[in-house]
Amino acid sequence: MAQLGGKVAWITGGGSGIGEAAARALAAAGATVVLSGRRAEALEAVAGAIAGAGGTAHVRPGDVTAKDDVAATVAWLEAELGRIDILVNNAGTNITDRSFARLSPEGIDQLIQTNLTAAFYCASAVLPAMRRQGDGVLIHTASWAGRHMGVVSGAAYSAAKHAVVVMSHMINEEECLHGIRSCALCPAETATPILDRRPQPVPPEERARMLQPDDLGDLIRYVACLPPHVCMNEVVISPTRNRMFEAVRKAG
Repeated sequence: MAQLGGKVAWITGGGSGIGEAAARALAAAGATVVLSGRRAEALEAVAGAIAGAGGTAHVRPGDVTAKDDVAATVAWLEAELGRIDILVNNAGTNITDRSFARLSPEGIDQLIQTNLTAAFYCASAVLPAMRRQGDGVLIHTASWAGRHMGVVSGAAYSAAKHAVVVMSHMINEEECLHGIRSCALCPAETATPILDRRPQPVPPEERARMLQPDDLGDLIRYVACLPPHVCMNEVVISPTRNRMFEAVRKAG
């Protein structure tokens, strides 16, 4: 399968979870993938696995909350690989002290900068190259919390993810004439390392019923492989046994 042969995909937060799964799926479809994140060792491990499976991966460690790091990565992509076809805007985090009773100014800054500011930096940085190409796909890992408010995710995380969804739709409104498509992915609970930051531990049997990173990786590959005249604006996806619905039923 080589639908993405000759394409270049930049994945942020590519060292684990959804980012890792997206990188493997896009590489298997023929794309050259570039992995960004703060943990160089994790990125190198993912790149090594992709290379071992016959794919091509490059590692560009950096902090996407730092605009200079983002600019440097985009400059490298253009200089070394000559194009930017796909951005998987996946870097994100949450914190344990997420309720208003425990939320600090430092926690607010961390959540907004990582989940929203970084997404804007990366999207804004790749758009000029995509305009010149007359083609490009941006895929943003938002969240179920980007569509539905709830105390589980916390106010600051939910607010940031709602804004990411708006950002994605605005990209489509402003950039559609340049052949650019943007998709906001809104997954419900997914068994990734971010669950380790929950105030209450999530047991293995519950994680097994959630969405898995490969489910999202395959969805990202599908969106990236859609023909240029098709824009998947938004996808809301959940496990069949959705614990958010269960909580509402119990409350009722």
